[in-house]
Amino acid sequence: MAEVGSYTIKPFSKQRQNISLVAHEGWLKHSIHAVLEFDVTDARRIIKEYEKKSGEKISFTGWLIKCVAQAASEYKEINSCRHGWKKIMVFDDVDVGIPVERFVDGEYRPLGYVIRRANEKSVAEITKEIRDAKNEFVDEAKEVLGQNLSKFERFVLGSPLFIKKFLLWIVRRNGILKKKYFGTIALTSIGMIGKFNGWVIPLGGTSSTLIAVGGITEKPGVIDGKIKIREYLPVVVTVDHDLVDGGLVTRFIDRLTELVENAHELKDL
Repeated sequence: MAEVGSYTIKPFSKQRQNISLVAHEGWLKHSIHAVLEFDVTDARRIIKEYEKKSGEKISFTGWLIKCVAQAASEYKEINSCRHGWKKIMVFDDVDVGIPVERFVDGEYRPLGYVIRRANEKSVAEITKEIRDAKNEFVDEAKEVLGQNLSKFERFVLGSPLFIKKFLLWIVRRNGILKKKYFGTIALTSIGMIGKFNGWVIPLGGTSSTLIAVGGITEKPGVIDGKIKIREYLPVVVTVDHDLVDGGLVTRFIDRLTELVENAHELKDL
């Protein structure tokens, strides 16, 4: 086998198995994608000025989460999921699921975390919660943040793949369990990790609505009839078409755009 050359074999870990299961859920939905750009020039300027003035850092991703949660609280059908075969659960609380990347056992791994009632929290509170999650203990055996797990949850995380598939099938049509374990909306930010000038088209995952955020780029924009260099954020909004139609998605995106481009809540810092 000299033609093969050198290689390394590594286990298909439980964490990779979990990611595969979550990704497969995306293929089961009839997803529609909206490819967008937000002008975040003003928001970025305010965040930098606030940090310089106060010495405190505001999480850009945390602020985006606040904007998404606010828009979803106003267009609640976006904040919904299937329950059984003939019902849709529409939630008041916007629970935003995010990946928190941690260095575990010699490699970087995205671990799931849910920001509960993000629509009721301030940008500063969300920022603190994200940073606390990044510093939270990681159970390497279960590959999860924190230790507040029931015996059954610990059993599931350590169970064989076929058991996880069966339990995920149960969760798939149970709105209460979905909200508890995955939140109502998901947000993933590729731009947090490194320079990424572009869009990511996600599969959809376990949430009915997923916001995928790329990296910020500078390009010309027209402001008050004049061409200026602005900072733009590529975003893809993916929703389950079984639950919402294009008109609602458009109104949600219009509101989200308004919140982002007008630096929602940041001007009050």
